Amino acid sequence: MSTAAPAESVTRRHAIAHDASHYLLVPSAVETPGTVAEVVELMRRVRESGASLTFRSGGTSLSGQGSTAGVLADTRRHFRAIRVLDDGMRVSVGPGATVRQVNAVLARHGRKLGPDPASEVACTIGGVLANNSSGMVCGITQNSYRTVESMVVVLASGTVIDTAAPDADAELARAEPDVHAGLSALRERVLADPASVATIERLFSRKNTMGYGVNALLDFERPVDILAHLMIGSEGTLGFISSATFRTVPVLTSVATGLAVFRTLTEAAAATSLLADAGFATVELMDATSLRVAQQLPDCPTDIAALPVDQHAALLIELQTEDDAALAAELRRTEATVDALPVVHPVLLSQEPARRASLWHLRKGLYTAVAGARPLGTTALLEDVVVPVEHLGAFCDGLIELFDRFGYEDSVIFGHAKDGNVHFMLTERFDRAESLDRYRAFTEAMVDLVLLFGGSLKAEHGTGRVMAPFVSRQYGDELYAVMWQIKRLLDPTGMLNPGVLLSDDPGSYLRDLKITPAVEAEVDRCVECGYCEPACPSRDLTLTPRQRIVLRREMADAERAGDTALLERLRADYEYQGVETCAVDGMCQSACPVGINTGDLVRRLRAETAARPAATVWGAASRQWGAVTVGAAAALTVAKALPPSVVKAATVLGRSMLGDEQVPLYSAELPAGGAARRPLAAADPVAVFFPACVGTMFGAPRGALSASEAFLALCERAGVSVTVPDGIGSLCCGTPWKSKGYTAGYDRMSDSVRSVLLEATDGGRLPVVCDASSCTEGLALMAATAGFTVVDSIAFTAERLLPAVSVTEPIGSMVVHPTCSSAQLGIDQELAAIASSIAAEVVTPVSWSCCGFAGDRGLLHPELTASATAAEAAEVTSRDHDAYASTNRTCELGMTRAVGADYEHILVHLERATRPPA
Repeated sequence: MSTAAPAESVTRRHAIAHDASHYLLVPSAVETPGTVAEVVELMRRVRESGASLTFRSGGTSLSGQGSTAGVLADTRRHFRAIRVLDDGMRVSVGPGATVRQVNAVLARHGRKLGPDPASEVACTIGGVLANNSSGMVCGITQNSYRTVESMVVVLASGTVIDTAAPDADAELARAEPDVHAGLSALRERVLADPASVATIERLFSRKNTMGYGVNALLDFERPVDILAHLMIGSEGTLGFISSATFRTVPVLTSVATGLAVFRTLTEAAAATSLLADAGFATVELMDATSLRVAQQLPDCPTDIAALPVDQHAALLIELQTEDDAALAAELRRTEATVDALPVVHPVLLSQEPARRASLWHLRKGLYTAVAGARPLGTTALLEDVVVPVEHLGAFCDGLIELFDRFGYEDSVIFGHAKDGNVHFMLTERFDRAESLDRYRAFTEAMVDLVLLFGGSLKAEHGTGRVMAPFVSRQYGDELYAVMWQIKRLLDPTGMLNPGVLLSDDPGSYLRDLKITPAVEAEVDRCVECGYCEPACPSRDLTLTPRQRIVLRREMADAERAGDTALLERLRADYEYQGVETCAVDGMCQSACPVGINTGDLVRRLRAETAARPAATVWGAASRQWGAVTVGAAAALTVAKALPPSVVKAATVLGRSMLGDEQVPLYSAELPAGGAARRPLAAADPVAVFFPACVGTMFGAPRGALSASEAFLALCERAGVSVTVPDGIGSLCCGTPWKSKGYTAGYDRMSDSVRSVLLEATDGGRLPVVCDASSCTEGLALMAATAGFTVVDSIAFTAERLLPAVSVTEPIGSMVVHPTCSSAQLGIDQELAAIASSIAAEVVTPVSWSCCGFAGDRGLLHPELTASATAAEAAEVTSRDHDAYASTNRTCELGMTRAVGADYEHILVHLERATRPPA
């Protein structure tokens, strides 16, 4: 095959090149196989061409194992199947599913996966298997190596082996006789060498992801079992795992968490073994620098914020049990151990959710704080090593000395102390020779330090490129030779992920390092971790938030290098891929460890490129919004009376003349227009109601009540008085202008809204209630500097109306689609409470995500909504339901289009279910 990419794929290659590591190589081509047969064919083509092939899914790996200048196979878009077996005791999973998605499916059975990496929101099963990832709890007893029951493997030759088949070993011997015999020979070779056996037993008695998992040569006899366990942790260098079946572990729901603060790191390290032996599920270390950084976090607990940190260190400890009774017993059993700790303050093991959340944010927020505050132009490196627990304190002291010696200031040390697993983070500039020399010298010294204490240079992040040259130093020449023999046996041409996991070039880890130039204030803090990607509605259509950011960096690099051809190509593609198909829903911010909202970047870019005629039209609309909404409603009512094909043809013509960004595309499921909004006086109101204008433009289905009408009916039924302000017909939350970048119109509308609502709320005495979650979010932004508060109608109803109404017509099964706005407003719990009050069964799809309708985005670019809702629609339509609910009219339209059933606001369902008997 030719590895030269056509012009239209240049942008994709540069976008996907970036992952969470500090390496950057641009692939020569990107492939997206969707089936095992397509993987086999891809391997054949790459093998015959002499190119290399790297498989990548979530792109969250930190050691460079997902980077290549060869062919990159993106397995994230497919291979996402999750099949629950034996009532959740086992689960079969494709490599493209994230850990969080799998655990969400298993949660209904009270089970979860054993591996529990901190990146579970974005890391996929493919990466978890390829790196033998672990986490805070699983240690070496519940990682992939210990919990994978079977897998389907595609070898470099194209041979497919299902290790669950009864004749799997015989099939391997038939299809790959050299592999079968070679694995048996390697097992005999290792067993015959006591030194090799001793080294393997020592290194694999704790976390260890350096090199291949040669412990498989000791643990298993059948070559097919050895093969399966060598695949785990092989980082895509031996073959492709197309699916794996895990034995799951129980979810422990009763938890108590505490923070033990010690005067020195030595004291904290000494306590680690005691706590681990006492049965604490997690024992997380934070050094003095970590505590100083944590004190800067906005929600740092007051007792920690007030601590005068000197040489202190802390252990975050947690007990996990199956029920409250068991937890109470564990608390009693461990009380003496905890009380005996030499801590500066008594340790409180709390079951209170807010306290527990703040303590975990203290630990997990370290990465955020350090990475977010790093100097511009630097790259963040998060490393992990492991040493025997008894040497943990001495090792950390030595590591701190290295930080001081090489001038790495504010480098934090944290990690999974009970495993001896230390993470440390530093920032470096790789565009300066002196910085590169410093990094080289530090790495060499750090390697010496880890090996001095008998540790492993990689505990759970995988060898990757960063430690590949050091494998021989950790294992010795004999086992290093065994590893190379494994590689040649299973990948004789060296096609799969060369340069990763094994390297005879001592300086290879210093090449292809990522330079992170300062580009734009909105995104410069991005560490390219990829946590944002699963939440993005355009992730399977065009770009993800990470990719939108890295392409801005790529454009800046191309401009600096004078590569005008690349710059023009990237700019041309970015308009549609980066700007037009971004929903600006802010869900990326909710997942981003450094709090970046890529929508802020996109809104600014839209403002900078907004066409003057369109900006003028929208500016005029902000002055006559009442007429605009009523006119839009009338147009939809007329359109609904005409044949859909006629209306759609007219909009297609308009789009061809004025552009897809200016003319919406009509579709048959769109409703007729709704009623105009009108003021409502009240003698003694408890709130000001702000009915959203989307209810005027888009009417309710089948003549049902609108969300506004349902809310007012519920208020009357509950005896709660609200008022609707004068001038409501011309007011809007401003989101249409803000999302499109029409800043003048947004400012004008904001001024009008603030003025009207400040008066209507009696100077802020009354809350403002809105009946569309995205509009609530927009109004809350306006209110932030205006002196009044905004509450969503769902939260208001759950608190004030729900207790005062009675269900008369219950619903059987209801599907609930939370929205990106309801999630960000934090009202999904109230949404679920209302749904549960009227429905016997409430189903929130596991595959729920932003629908991508985003105001009018779903009308301008219906392909965005189609892509964003595909997985959720497939899940919803797999069975019948009696009702479909959401929180926002445009999102309801998007889901109606996707599912083929009418979605209505949850308050419409509540009003219908609580009507007094006739």
